[in-house]
Amino acid sequence: MQTRGKVPPERAEKIMDQIEKYIMTRLYKYVFCPETTDDEKKDLAVQKRIRALHWVTPQMLCVPVNEEIPEVSDMVVKAITDIIEMDSKRVPRDKLACITRCSKHIFNAIKITKNEPASADDFLPTLIYIVLKGNPPRLQSNIQYITRFCNPSRLMTGEDGYYFTNLCCAVAFIEKLDAQSLNLSQEDFDRYMSGQTSPRKQESENWSPDVCLGVKQMYKNLDLLSQLNERQERIMNEAKKLEKDLIDWTDGIAKEVQDIVEKYPLEIKPPNQSLAAIDSENVENDKLPPPLQPQVYAG
Repeated sequence: MQTRGKVPPERAEKIMDQIEKYIMTRLYKYVFCPETTDDEKKDLAVQKRIRALHWVTPQMLCVPVNEEIPEVSDMVVKAITDIIEMDSKRVPRDKLACITRCSKHIFNAIKITKNEPASADDFLPTLIYIVLKGNPPRLQSNIQYITRFCNPSRLMTGEDGYYFTNLCCAVAFIEKLDAQSLNLSQEDFDRYMSGQTSPRKQESENWSPDVCLGVKQMYKNLDLLSQLNERQERIMNEAKKLEKDLIDWTDGIAKEVQDIVEKYPLEIKPPNQSLAAIDSENVENDKLPPPLQPQVYAG
């Protein structure tokens, strides 16, 4: 279009967007998360990983966002909504636009909290927190779809490309997140990952009396669930131990019976020959009377 038709770059860009929209809408169900790739497997792995990291707090990630401020809380909700909405779009450009809107809400939340413009160092940790809190569906599939089919110029330049690159970095950080990344000991990290305890439980012990009762009740219920989980694990371990003891006891009894049988074998003697002869003689000399016959009387 630029070489032969001499179409201006801006016009050519709009035409490319319309072509992309038409083609990708028609082909979406065939090219999104195709069976020839491992996109679905990666989606499940990332989703499971994010669920296991539900205990991560904003303080651990050094997130400069105060959700107690109503405006900030509203921005966080909008950011989560946008990143989740990405999965419902079919056109790569529309998916990219969801990431951009999410990122702008994050910048606004940081700005309101700090009363100053947000920096890149503030943005990435907050984006990681938003992804952990929202757990967007089919995250890896959406990233791969954008990478494969979006207009390359959008990914290489401009704010859309910048925000998309940060999202890829956030997902990579989540996949490799460890105790050192959160300034935790390995022991605490393992306990949090296994669900034995939660850092939020420790925070709730120092809450002021005016904290929302619903929030207190929620963490109390989480604590109870954690205790029930520990109790269930103990019961399962005791049940397995009892099963093993029963198997060992059964094997021991069977061995003892086998030893007794081997020590005192059962002997089966043949019948006495003299008794057999007597019985045979009795059979030959048996003179029993004939059986009684019914008699008919004339009346």
